Amino acid sequence: MPNLNKVRTTASGGPGGNPAAPSLSRLRTALTLFFALDGFIFAGWVVRIPAIKEQTSASASALGLALLGVSAGAVITMTLTGRLCGRFGSFRVTVVCAALLSLSIALPPLTHSPLALGLVLLVFGALYGGISVAMNSAAVDVVAALRRPVMPSFHAAFSLGGMVGAGLGGLVAGGLSPLVHLSLLTLVGLLLTVAAGPTLLRESRTLTPVTPSTPGTDDRTQEADRTERADRKGSRRVVALFGIIALCTAYGEGAIADWGPLHLQEDLGAHPGTAAAGYSLFALAMTVGRFSGTTLLERLGQTRTLALGGATAAVGMLLGSLAPTLWLALLGFAVTGLGLANIFPVAISRAGELAGPGGVAAASTLGYGGMLLGPPAIGFLADWLSLPTALTTVAVLAAGASCLGLLARSAHPVSHSGGSGGRITAD
Repeated sequence: MPNLNKVRTTASGGPGGNPAAPSLSRLRTALTLFFALDGFIFAGWVVRIPAIKEQTSASASALGLALLGVSAGAVITMTLTGRLCGRFGSFRVTVVCAALLSLSIALPPLTHSPLALGLVLLVFGALYGGISVAMNSAAVDVVAALRRPVMPSFHAAFSLGGMVGAGLGGLVAGGLSPLVHLSLLTLVGLLLTVAAGPTLLRESRTLTPVTPSTPGTDDRTQEADRTERADRKGSRRVVALFGIIALCTAYGEGAIADWGPLHLQEDLGAHPGTAAAGYSLFALAMTVGRFSGTTLLERLGQTRTLALGGATAAVGMLLGSLAPTLWLALLGFAVTGLGLANIFPVAISRAGELAGPGGVAAASTLGYGGMLLGPPAIGFLADWLSLPTALTTVAVLAAGASCLGLLARSAHPVSHSGGSGGRITAD
């Protein structure tokens, strides 16, 4: 990897030093906290799904339909968030969505039917989708400023937040009702937003947003314009390809998050606390994998990182879903987490390099759509077949992501105004 591996910035700085570096460091830290908050809140919901399922007297298929409310809300919002980020700024949209998401997490325990649950999850999903696109769009700008492939570190924070949220959720599952537990998450989320939001907004003013190059300047020939339009059309196709890669892997994240604890509890006889710890272990493995993601990308390149990650996740999920004992299943979850760790952040980052915030929004819509559509799909398959068999679809899609990563080998980003001035190679 060339220039992007060297720490530089698009923020102002004198020739004798880099006075903008402390500002970028504070900005990166604040944005990292919001990624962690997103994972923490989502995991808090995940570990209480068994209790909410019992509270609403929902069957597996009814719960799957209710979870579809998250999917619908998120996908609808993701298609609009890119425009909101363009108008108001990705960092501002991140702060607003974080506050509203924190409030929405307290809604599911107030429901007592699958229909009511689905409606409140529609709201939760809308805000979850909004903050996901806004944070990733903001992260693309920070990555461009730092000129290093640090996107996995932001997603590592999401996984770390998920691990902590799941771990704490497992500890309090037997002592606190879902209402009390999730209301406490609301308080934590609002406090963090108030603490980190001002720093995020203040320091983001030093950045030049990444925007795709635009055709049609007066000094270009018609042939140059046609070439530019062809390049942009090709970029859209490659953005869609990376969006599908993100979808394949995010499907696995959503499936393990929502159905992994139920699989461990109902199929392998795990204690509720142990079942919740299964997702925590998965999140821990993803966290470790993502913290090492920048090093992997610098040493292996993006193609090998995508291909090896998908293959590893496929093997791990076959073990996690079909293992006859609890401990082997937990091992499979951990291997799956390591495999999936860097595929999603690489795919989203590449989409941003190719097409700016619009590329992030498009790939995120597909990617998080996979995360949120996976759980209801697993629910229907579990009713028709069995939950372990349904979970093997995670392995199939992970293998597919590995193959698609090889197809994306030749993709290169378009030039961006105010961008990094460099290019991330596929290998």
